[in-house]
Amino acid sequence: MNDAAIIGQLEEIAERFGVKIRYESMKEDEDSIRITGGLCLLKGKYVVIINSKATAVDRIHALARALKHFDLDRIYLLPALREMLDRIPEQEPLSLFSVPC
Repeated sequence: MNDAAIIGQLEEIAERFGVKIRYESMKEDEDSIRITGGLCLLKGKYVVIINSKATAVDRIHALARALKHFDLDRIYLLPALREMLDRIPEQEPLSLFSVPC
């Protein structure tokens, strides 16, 4: 499966959990760390914000890390995707008290 197909599958999984995905330009200074994106709780809704300039691999990592906040055992995943997601460490669940984006 190529990177574009993986991104499409991960985006579809996020949508099944009701997570909106936004690709946005993020200003970065030379001295700052590279920002890829991540999962946020924005006005009570889950949103994955990803740097529009991120590479395909970085997009995959950002989406995969965000999806690890959800119960992936509830849904069918292609075996290759499940294997990839299983390699990502578990994430702490976001709560309504999380710092908003």
